[in-house]
This record gives sequence, C-alpha cells and structure tokens, in this order.
Amino acid sequence: MTTLNGKTALVTGSTSGIGLGIALSLAKAGANLILNGFGDASAVIAQVQAFGGKVGHHPADVSDPAQIADMLAYAEREFGGVDILVNNAGILRDKSFKNMDMKDWDIVMDVHLNGTGYVTKAAWPVMYEKNYGRIVFTSSTSGVFGNFGQANYGAAKMGMLGMMNVLAIEGLSKNIKVNCLAPAAETRLIGTIPGIEVNPDDPDPMRHPKLVTPVVLLMCAKDAPTGQTFHAGNGQFSRSAVFVNQAL
Repeated sequence: MTTLNGKTALVTGSTSGIGLGIALSLAKAGANLILNGFGDASAVIAQVQAFGGKVGHHPADVSDPAQIADMLAYAEREFGGVDILVNNAGILRDKSFKNMDMKDWDIVMDVHLNGTGYVTKAAWPVMYEKNYGRIVFTSSTSGVFGNFGQANYGAAKMGMLGMMNVLAIEGLSKNIKVNCLAPAAETRLIGTIPGIEVNPDDPDPMRHPKLVTPVVLLMCAKDAPTGQTFHAGNGQFSRSAVFVNQAL
C-alpha cells in the first residue's frame, strides 16, 4: 500500500472529475493536499478533513504565470512546499482541423501544454531543493494515438510526452520522477464532446474517475518509475512505449 505521509500534493483541476478522484486518493494515502480549480471546493475540503487530512484550495489559472507563482507561494507558506504535482487541469474545444478557429487551438495549448509547463516550472526548483519530487502529466490517447476533431488537444497531450522524456532525464539526479497518465473516465469534460452523453454526478461504475487513481498512486510513490506513460480506465491498466526497429 502506498503511503504518502508527510508529503504535500498539488493537483490542478481537482475540484471535479478525474482530478478530484486523484486528489482524494492522495489524501487518503496520507498526503497533505492542495486543491486547484475554479469549482466549489468546500465539500472536498470537508471530506478530506473528515479523515484527518490537511487540505487547502487555491484557484489559480494554470495559464497565468503570476497566479501560479502566488499558488506556489501559498504552498510554501501553508505546507512547506510541494513534493507531488499532478497536472490535471484541462478543457476541450473539439472541431475538425479544417473548421477549427485558431483561437480554440491557442486556448487548449495555453491550458494543457503551457499550463503544465508553467506549473511544473514553478514547482521544479522547490523539488530540486528538497531532492525529491513526483510529477504526473495528464496526457491522453488522443495524443498518443490520435482522435478525430482533436488536433489541438492531441498536439498538447503529445507534447507532454516530449516534456516528460526530457524532465525524466533532467530530474533523475535530484530524485524527481516524471510520468504521464492517459486516463479514461466519465466526466464533465468528456460531456462537452458533441454527440457524447455523460452523467458526471452518477458515472457508469466501469467509467468512474476513481478507477484511474491506483496507477497515479504508483507514479507518486517513493519507488515510482520515471519516464513512463500509463493508461488507466474501466478498471484496466497498461503502458505505452516507443520502439525503433530497423527499416526493411
């Protein structure tokens, strides 16, 4: 069983959906918890406090470096810094590339790829100083394999794999482990895709966000791997890898 006692976890986009499930699982494993998101966090805070966890909430916009700096200052002041970072904040603006307004390209890039880079950049020196860090980038099969109508989202999500590959190397000497998560669950975000109906308040048991969390605990553990991409959803877990074969 993963024990995170004494560690502080910051989870972006954690007031609902997959981020909320991840946040609760980290808190139940003993981590102090910093929630991030624009939603009402009061019920989550009460839930964490009910089982004895220390929890706070900072609604920083992950695409705004000034707000991120304030959030990390809050983490330092109230929790002594950050040991675990799960970059989960996200939006969708789906449309075929032919019909896509590039404003929708920019906003998805800003939240997913730039936001992940900004928050990680702010947390990186803190982890360097601690000689300890666990970072998760929430990627997607839309980036790894592709999905119609998601050129912006897929490009941002695949960009996370490139960043992971580099940071896993750069962080190794400082005990900073960096991995990617490609989740599948029934959430409000999925419900914004045209033609897909979901009930995020009562998700299908086999597509519940909580089924994603076990592999996140692995990526945040003391003996976590690094530089890996894990898929999680529907109660199943797998790993993607890149292979180079000699051309015929």
